[in-house]
Amino acid sequence: MIQNIKRLIGIGKPDPMRGNTLIVNVEKLERRVALLEEGYLEEYSVEREGDQNIVGGIFKGRVKNIEPGLKAMFVDIGMEKNAFLHFWDAIPAALDSGLEEIQREGRRKKKKQKKITSKDIPDIYPIGSEIVIQVSKGPIGTKGPRVTTNISLAGRYLVLMPYTEQFGISRKIDDPKERQRLRKIVQKLDVPEGMGIIMRTVAQGTRARHFVRDLAMLLEQWDEIEARRENNPAPACVFQEPGLIERAARDFLTDEVNQILCDDAETTETIRTIAGKISRRAKRRVHHLPTSTQPIFERVGIDKQIEEAFSRQVWLPCGGYIVIDETEALIAIDVNTGRNRGSKDVDKMILETNIEAAEEVARQLRLRNIGGLVVIDLIDMRHRRDQTAVYKAIRERLKRDKAKTQVLQISPIGLMEMTRQRLNESLRDSMYEPCPYCQGRGRVKTPMTMSIEIQRRLHTTIQKHRDTVGDLVVIVNSDVLNRFKSEDSNLLVELERSHSGRLIFRSDPSLNRERFAILDASTEKAIDQG
Repeated sequence: MIQNIKRLIGIGKPDPMRGNTLIVNVEKLERRVALLEEGYLEEYSVEREGDQNIVGGIFKGRVKNIEPGLKAMFVDIGMEKNAFLHFWDAIPAALDSGLEEIQREGRRKKKKQKKITSKDIPDIYPIGSEIVIQVSKGPIGTKGPRVTTNISLAGRYLVLMPYTEQFGISRKIDDPKERQRLRKIVQKLDVPEGMGIIMRTVAQGTRARHFVRDLAMLLEQWDEIEARRENNPAPACVFQEPGLIERAARDFLTDEVNQILCDDAETTETIRTIAGKISRRAKRRVHHLPTSTQPIFERVGIDKQIEEAFSRQVWLPCGGYIVIDETEALIAIDVNTGRNRGSKDVDKMILETNIEAAEEVARQLRLRNIGGLVVIDLIDMRHRRDQTAVYKAIRERLKRDKAKTQVLQISPIGLMEMTRQRLNESLRDSMYEPCPYCQGRGRVKTPMTMSIEIQRRLHTTIQKHRDTVGDLVVIVNSDVLNRFKSEDSNLLVELERSHSGRLIFRSDPSLNRERFAILDASTEKAIDQG
């Protein structure tokens, strides 16, 4: 009877609009993962057939050359471009500022060794020497990958540091009692001498036995990496991060995610296997949504939200909007009130728009996977308390971001500056390429501009070939030809009078507006073209 009631009212059925849901779409050429919070798209990742994600990969490389001026060396890791290793990334790193260091009981204090500085690196790693490095940042544009010697292996709850004896807990776990409980667990874990571990944010509330199992898996994985390092000559890849689906299951299948919906039966079983290693409860949260006439992303309304991720202008619930421009040097974001006329109090309206913009900016940075230097031009606020409220809003929203971020207070001229860690190409760069017509400018010359340029080139051609060429054929875009027939017709008649032959104009709708050709009518060979 209870089962029948559940079936009738829909209890127990997967609902992507309820809670936090991970949607997995698997196709022959592409795999997509989207995280929804109450039906609202928060994170989106794409992996295509042939894509090679090397971030997190561990390589046995060979130093090719050293640049003292840059304080860096270039390492051959078997890819098209050599990896960039800054001297500071070759020195054992200090404990991350986002962690709390834990002093382990029973560990012998090591004798003070000579402090290694950047000046020592060329002697430690001379040209031709082998070096084990991990990719910290993938190749972006013309730049090769950036690497570090500070190796780390991420598990479900722990991060293993095989070359650094560090023990820490993520500062994002802010409950004092929970931190104390985790400190006790760290003390009891059997970590080999010379190695360290970091407790990830998802470790919160996890039982001790899960850490023991996670550590055992990480140590086994490291043994396999060490074996491959010894048995393979440089350059060689000795470890590669798992694919998108496996990474998503590892990183997102937490208590905060209510369910995972996948449209592929085989992939669903793979995710269930990964979830089964966590708990039976986690395994029950993975559901297969059979393919219907509508693709899964379309059925749950994600496609429209993804389109907005590529839009230059993004509307806010209050009626305001933000404009996002990606440049070579930085990301410029402009905030506007737009249609927001909801309050007679101007200060209140501006504050509402700026707070919504700050929250949306944090979301868009994650969705588009953009970073580097970000400058946000907020609407001017008179009161310092309003500026503080906007600053706190973006700081709070950025806590969800896995990438490292740093935000500065709003400047006197109303600008908020921040940085976001860039690990890979942005979503736009991975899915789009520069337009062959405008070369990425996003603009093309007007018909009037092209008319002026073509008339100028025609005049030069007539003067140059006056005695050798008769009739000329000019092939232009149809928009430019319409300009020739209307506004500029008298000018072309005058130009023809200065020439011994005729000027014959033809249109080619498929021709880029900024392209044209001037042909010798008798031979149909090009004399000039632009």
